[in-house]
Amino acid sequence: MSSGSQLVIFKLSDQRYAVPVNRTSEIIRMVDITPVPRSDAYVEGIINLRGKVVPVLNLHRKMGLPEGERSRDSRIVVIENGEERIGMIVDGVDEVSTYEEDELDSPPSVAGDNPFIKGVVKRKEDLWLLLDLDRVVGPSSQAT
Repeated sequence: MSSGSQLVIFKLSDQRYAVPVNRTSEIIRMVDITPVPRSDAYVEGIINLRGKVVPVLNLHRKMGLPEGERSRDSRIVVIENGEERIGMIVDGVDEVSTYEEDELDSPPSVAGDNPFIKGVVKRKEDLWLLLDLDRVVGPSSQAT
């Protein structure tokens, strides 16, 4: 059995990102999202997930990425943040994969101004940007 950590790999603006499986509650198809007036621009709204209200973030907006059209591949990745669950809209989920510590590098200097990138996982020819979920789901780092 591998001693590595498992990641959920997903697409966002033609780039592959990763979040730890142990922080991922579930992955669901896109559903109707109820907008919340006067919320931050990156908050898409809320959904009812089996009787629980779950806020949903638009990762494109949160991370300053260009937004494309949603497709049938679009998903909501529901992550756990302490006792709270938070949904994140992604362009598609690719796989669950395991990585070893020696495949993880610190973020390159070009990502230096991006507080949401915790590291880069190198797997053969692939690069996965590892998100810092505490910063992604925490309060906005941008002044409002």
